[in-house]
Amino acid sequence: MARQNAQKSQPNPASKAAPERTEDKKPVATASAPTNKTAAPTQEQISRRAYEIFQARGGTHGNPEHDWHQAERELRLGRQ
Repeated sequence: MARQNAQKSQPNPASKAAPERTEDKKPVATASAPTNKTAAPTQEQISRRAYEIFQARGGTHGNPEHDWHQAERELRLGRQ
């Protein structure tokens, strides 16, 4: 009987949790760019791109709303 109890108390190596399978995981999207062309860019992304447009214009006064809409269009289409 002692022998049977000793066998039962030993952990079964097959009962251990299987290691995580990495091939089943989907890649995590970053916040720096939309993942597809229909994804809406974040306000931070639009703001950064609008500022880049402003700087490309030489920092001269212009229409900030126009810069914002242009930046939003470019990001939605996946261009920069």
